[in-house]
Amino acid sequence: MKESKIYDLYWKFAAERQNIFYKRLAGESNNLTADPILSKYRFTNAYRASDRVSQYLIQHVIYTGSQPPKEIFFRTLLFRFFNRISTWENLSNVLKDTISFANYDFRLYDEILSNLIDSKNKIYSAAYIMPSGIREFGFPRKHQNNLKLLEYMMRDNVPERVAEAKNLKTVFDILKSYPTLGDFLAYQYTIDLAYSNLDCGQESDFVVPGPGALRGITKCFGDTGKLTPSEIIRYVAERQHEEFSIRGIEFKDLFGRPLQLIDCQNLFCEIDKYARAYDPELTVGGRTRIKQKFSLNSQELKMFYPPKWGINNQIPEKYYSPTRPTGIPS
Repeated sequence: MKESKIYDLYWKFAAERQNIFYKRLAGESNNLTADPILSKYRFTNAYRASDRVSQYLIQHVIYTGSQPPKEIFFRTLLFRFFNRISTWENLSNVLKDTISFANYDFRLYDEILSNLIDSKNKIYSAAYIMPSGIREFGFPRKHQNNLKLLEYMMRDNVPERVAEAKNLKTVFDILKSYPTLGDFLAYQYTIDLAYSNLDCGQESDFVVPGPGALRGITKCFGDTGKLTPSEIIRYVAERQHEEFSIRGIEFKDLFGRPLQLIDCQNLFCEIDKYARAYDPELTVGGRTRIKQKFSLNSQELKMFYPPKWGINNQIPEKYYSPTRPTGIPS
C-alpha cells in the first residue's frame, strides 16, 4: 500500500479529537484545541458511541424501557429512523413516556409527527438521510412510510431473528433485505442494535464502509494494493497501537477500549472532511467544503456505555451518567 500525508493526519486527528472529548468531559469549554480546523468545524468523536445522539440512544432509548428483543428493536429503529432527540422527546411527552411496540398505534404516531411538521418543527436529523419510501409504501409523507417500514419489520419477526443472529453480518443482511435500507443505513442500524443486550454480535465482527469513508480511504492511500475498503479498515484497526507509536502520538483510548471497526470507518469519513480544509486541492467525489461549523454545546457530558463492554466502572464518578438506565441487565 502507498500511504499519503493524509494518512498521517488520520492518526493525529483521532488523537486530538479524543483529547477534545476528554476536555469536554472534564467540563472545559475554552482552549479545547490548538488545531484551527478542529476549532472551526464540527466533527464527530473518535468513538461513535461517545457522540451526543448515540449517547442519548444508549441511555434513554436502548437501556430505558423493557428489554424483550421486540421492544429493544422497536425503540432503537424508531429513534434512528428520525435520529433527532427532539422528535423522540416530543413523542415521549405526548405518549407520557410509553414509547413501546405493545402500545404502538400508527394513527396516533402519525398524528403526533404530522402535528410537529405542521408546526414547522424538523423531525429528521440531517446526519442520516432516510429515504422517503413513497414508492414502496405509498403514503404522501415520509414519516408515514418509515412507520410502515417498521411495522413491516415487526410483523416479519425481525427482532427475534436479530436476537438469534449471533453475528453482525447476519443482522446487516436481514436489515438490508427490507425496502429503502441500503448498505449505509443497514450497517448503522446494525451497530445500534449491537449496543443493546441482544446477543447479535460485536463491533469487531464486521464493517461496511460508507461513502465518506471510501473518500477518506482514497485520500489516505494512493494505492491500496489488492485490499478492499473493508480490509483496509480492518488493517487500520488491527494496527492502531503501532500506528500511533511510530508517529509518537499519545492516544487516550476510551477507558481501556481500543478503536473498533465502526470507529475506524467513521474516522476515515471525518478525515475526508478534515482534508477539505487542510488541502482544498485534494478533491475526491466533488466535495470541497465542510458544511457544519463548530458550536460548543454547553450541556454537561455524562457518559454511559453498553454494559457488556465492561468499561462503565472505569468512568470516574463525576463523568458517569447520573441516571441509571432501567434496562441494564442485572
